[in-house]
Amino acid sequence: VPRVPVPVEAGDGATYTALLTHGEQVDVLERLDFVLRNISELRKEVEELRTSLQHLAAEIVGEVRSHLEETQKVTRRRRFPFPRERSDSTGSSSIYFTASSATANTDDGESEGGYTTANAESDYDRESERESEEGEDEVSCETVRTARRDSLDLVNEDETHLILDSSLEEGLGQLLQQADSLHNGDEQEKREGFQLLLNNKLAYADQKDFLWRLARAHSDMCEITEDADEKRSYASDGKEEIEIALQKWDQSAECHQWYAILCGQLSEHESIQKRIQTGYVFKEHIDKAIELKPEDPKSYYLLGRWCYQVSHLGWLEKKTASALFEAPPTATVQDALQNFLRVEELSPGFSKAGRVYIAKCYRDLGNNSAAVLWMNLASELPVNTKEDAESERELEEMRSAWEE
Repeated sequence: VPRVPVPVEAGDGATYTALLTHGEQVDVLERLDFVLRNISELRKEVEELRTSLQHLAAEIVGEVRSHLEETQKVTRRRRFPFPRERSDSTGSSSIYFTASSATANTDDGESEGGYTTANAESDYDRESERESEEGEDEVSCETVRTARRDSLDLVNEDETHLILDSSLEEGLGQLLQQADSLHNGDEQEKREGFQLLLNNKLAYADQKDFLWRLARAHSDMCEITEDADEKRSYASDGKEEIEIALQKWDQSAECHQWYAILCGQLSEHESIQKRIQTGYVFKEHIDKAIELKPEDPKSYYLLGRWCYQVSHLGWLEKKTASALFEAPPTATVQDALQNFLRVEELSPGFSKAGRVYIAKCYRDLGNNSAAVLWMNLASELPVNTKEDAESERELEEMRSAWEE
């Protein structure tokens, strides 16, 4: 900034002084540099937003195209409502269907609509295969109940049914108790719990308390594994399991809770649009879980985390949410703090991570004394999970920042 002479007194004897002092010039330069940096960052964010919106447009076009293609397939299938008579030919040139209705397509060995064809295959062979598959299913089901049936005496049919139900119920209770114990253990025990539930899925797949625990085990495996593809696979499979449970038991707080958790885990591998959409689904199911079971501290902890993350959304995420939804998600640090304090009220020392979040909320609100208090309280709790380990590192960073 050049020095501009400014007259101090009028007349021929006027003296001149600099418009800005050296310190003021440095301050102006720093402010200009700050403005330039912010303009550069804003340009990058605008570019990211443009790219995200392009991806969103491509996804919408892809979904519309897939819907149109599926509609056309259904239309083509409806053109052939009558079952085709099966051929009696068993020669090498005979082609017939494994389904009762469709039209032949000899180009790829598949018929239109996805029905497979076969060459030199007789009706007897096909029926034999079907009987073999049914036999295998019966054997699989039978092996699950073998131990129970061997212990039964010769009684009438009604008594046998009651004994079987009682035995299954007793076995389910023991299984769920063991699964809960393994879930609260280390990584190896979580793996054992996951395998235990998979091994018993055939016997208890129609039980609500079994299904949400199976979904929980998928969530455990998602946290344990380090491979991104495996994480996505476990989260996706677990979400499918809990969706089945929700169709039957919409009034189960645990089903809503673990559906929200698995949706959140799966969204970590999605685009920013998917993550924002999942945020609405997550909030909806956590609210439902709290409504159904208002004394569960875990639901309040999850809601507190959601509020804290929403309150710290970046500029790009806020703009994307505004572009996609009429009412973007809103929450404050105070909202998050109230939920975390509710967790401590219901279950003091529920988790190390929860107390670290309370300290962070107080820090963000400017209450440093309360933040230090909750940091010390968090230090008293052991590290039991991977999330606790991450919270421990955050505690060290917060202490270092205060010391500086």
